[in-house]
Amino acid sequence: MSNNNQNDQPNNTPGGSHPDYIEGGRRRRRGPRRDGKNNSSNRSAVSESTDLTTSEDLAASNGFDADVYEDEAALAEGGIKAVGSKRIIPFMKLEKPMAIFSILMVLISIGALFINGLNLGLDFTGGVSADVKYENPVEQTEVIQSLEKSGFDDAVVQYLGGTTELLVRLPPQSDNVAGLNESLGKALDLPGNNAEISNVNIIGSQVGSEVYLSSLIAIVTALGMMMLYVAVRFQFKLAVGALLALVHDAVVTLGVFALFQFPFDLTVLAAILALIGYSLNDTIVVFDRIRENFRRVRDASPRQIIDLSLTETLRRTIMTVSTVLVVVLAMLFLGGAGLYWFSFAFFIGLIAGTYSSTYISSSIPLALGLSRDDFVVKVKPEFQEEVVSFNDPKAFED
Repeated sequence: MSNNNQNDQPNNTPGGSHPDYIEGGRRRRRGPRRDGKNNSSNRSAVSESTDLTTSEDLAASNGFDADVYEDEAALAEGGIKAVGSKRIIPFMKLEKPMAIFSILMVLISIGALFINGLNLGLDFTGGVSADVKYENPVEQTEVIQSLEKSGFDDAVVQYLGGTTELLVRLPPQSDNVAGLNESLGKALDLPGNNAEISNVNIIGSQVGSEVYLSSLIAIVTALGMMMLYVAVRFQFKLAVGALLALVHDAVVTLGVFALFQFPFDLTVLAAILALIGYSLNDTIVVFDRIRENFRRVRDASPRQIIDLSLTETLRRTIMTVSTVLVVVLAMLFLGGAGLYWFSFAFFIGLIAGTYSSTYISSSIPLALGLSRDDFVVKVKPEFQEEVVSFNDPKAFED
């Protein structure tokens, strides 16, 4: 009876034809388990599990190191590589092309400033300023056209709180205030809408020169104080990068105004000062992350640390720039003539500042030899514990 059962048992040896065999008293299956369900679903599950094979398993099966395989695969996907467990964008890979581009932009801007010069407005060159009030609301273009018909060219008209009160600024005129009031009053009168001049101020060229000099002193002082802040708050090498980035932003903005001869007045100067503060704020965020990563991440080169820091702050930079850009564009197209050149200067500086915070302020410290030693707090020699060795002669006596 037992012999018949043994003979009736199928061949389960490893060389047999049955899909299952017995090895060490345990049955092992070669194919997927059949549970009575649709075989196509089982095959699809097997294929999905095969597709979900991790890159580490694939690298190990091919005899490669998993980390090297991850880096090579990430680089093949679009220039993204990994440091530790984080993937970073290699910003510094374009360091040299961007440096050449920045140098060309600065040289063109400086050349435009020396050759063309700035088209200084009435705030710097002097002129006539008059407060005008109309009986009915009036448009700025109507006032400018009426002044041009009377011989007052290059007039600047701005609203003062409403559509009936305006500020009219003109280039330098004659010093006869009485005759100027009479001729200006006739030029400002519109059909069915008379104008009343409440105040006329004549600004001399000497006052304009003093304003121009004070503006330059304000810009230089702001740059110097911000460099001092970064040097004390972070590190001197980072302060040099921040200063050069801010100078780059200001020079490029001034170069655009000099190249195209856009009017440069106090509103544009205010935009440049605001731009310096905004650009430094974005740079400070990047510097704080650079310092943190230099102290936290080990076994990484300074270039990788900077790439990692820029990648981690990229989302914040995009959100901040997008928010500010919406406000600037709203002022540019909806703010009227009074805010037009302010918003235009800030728009140019916003683009230059975002670019300089990524490359100039970070690549300059890297070129100066920025390393982890610049951020690690070192113990002073007077606070280090002295190692003293004491040998008792009696301890060696029998």
